[in-house]
Amino acid sequence: MSPPPDPGVVSAACEDGEVNEQEAEDRVGPATSAEAPAPATVGWADVVAAADRLGDAIPRTPTARSRTLSEIAGADVIVKFENLQFTGSFKDRGALNKLLSLDDDQRRRGVVAASAGNHAQGVAHHAAKLGIAATIVMPVTAPLTKVASTTRLGARVLQEGRTVTDAAELAERLVDEEGLTLVHPYDDPLIVAGQGTAGAELFEDTDRPLDVVLVPVGGGGLASGIAIAAAELSPATKVIGVQTELYPSMVDRLAGRPYQPRTDATSIADGIAVKRPGELTSHLLASHGVEMLTVSEARIEEAVGLLVEVEKTVTEGAGAIGLAALLGNGERFAGMRCGIVLSGGNIDPRLLASVILRSLVRQGRLTHLRVEADDLPGNLARVAGRIGELGGNLIEVSHDRLLNATPARRVDLDLLVETLDAGHLARIRAGLEADGHDVDVVDP
Repeated sequence: MSPPPDPGVVSAACEDGEVNEQEAEDRVGPATSAEAPAPATVGWADVVAAADRLGDAIPRTPTARSRTLSEIAGADVIVKFENLQFTGSFKDRGALNKLLSLDDDQRRRGVVAASAGNHAQGVAHHAAKLGIAATIVMPVTAPLTKVASTTRLGARVLQEGRTVTDAAELAERLVDEEGLTLVHPYDDPLIVAGQGTAGAELFEDTDRPLDVVLVPVGGGGLASGIAIAAAELSPATKVIGVQTELYPSMVDRLAGRPYQPRTDATSIADGIAVKRPGELTSHLLASHGVEMLTVSEARIEEAVGLLVEVEKTVTEGAGAIGLAALLGNGERFAGMRCGIVLSGGNIDPRLLASVILRSLVRQGRLTHLRVEADDLPGNLARVAGRIGELGGNLIEVSHDRLLNATPARRVDLDLLVETLDAGHLARIRAGLEADGHDVDVVDP
């Protein structure tokens, strides 16, 4: 990457701005504090400088065309695998770029960040490698796996309050009380420039220009950096930011209307469930003409499952949201060359297991059948045998003689059956009904 003739200038780091992690928080509306960062200039030269600064410390993640996703989406799908970074997300880029900019005195005194997830791990990992003491303030509601991971990466972890906003208040006090330098998760020019290196790699590693690139948006740091890279390397590419429809804070901000919370529900894309986006990033997205879309929770869940099955790669909800937007807007993107950025893979294993099983249910590949049969010796074996003859795999069996409304000489058999697809399930159901059984599909 070489700088353009008229490079932009990075303003001073916004270390006294209010910290917002890309997780749900409880403050609403645009920032009003006099300390909020003013719009700054971040340009291509800053992304180039970040790439030079990062060097080989940040792996160049793969960019590849997905043949199967292209067939499913009816578009040419190019995937950027940022979920393969060491700490599992793109956050490594901005965190390290910021840390490498610190002077000797700042390094000696240490840094602080407020986060419940990916930013925490990125700062902790790279601060430890540089010999910088890192303090991460996490809310008491942060997932235990992420608290443990951040501690394991070498940070001093303090837990404060129920939200990241509560944690941020302690982080700000530590700036004053201990002289620590604040590492903001997105509203900092150095963070934005670092995230922009992901976009530079995407455009450099694509053999033909992309028509669009779909990018997750919470605070807006990643999308801002990619928009800067697109303006230089692929100006014909349209950058589209994507948010969950439960938390469309940047959608509202760029539309010029106050953010109105739709819900307090937990999103599967918790990493981008942000109630107040960045000031700097909002300015950058607007100036680069970034369009915003929202997608449903069901689509995000579908995309997480599809990426596991098709690409054999694990993504969190936020990481899969670009694919979710592609699947949910098939007509709009039909035949287009579409880039999607898998921004992170730090999903709770129990949630991932649930998503995979629910995906199998939606596809008709795992189904709970309730079969009413005569309560006679050998009837269970005959029902199981019939399912086997029709190619089904019986996963679980239970039956209830006492606590149901069926006649005394009848029994309900609850069967968890694995099938090839919805058509195969229909054939098994028809076969059981032909044998004289009443068969119902039990909703999960």
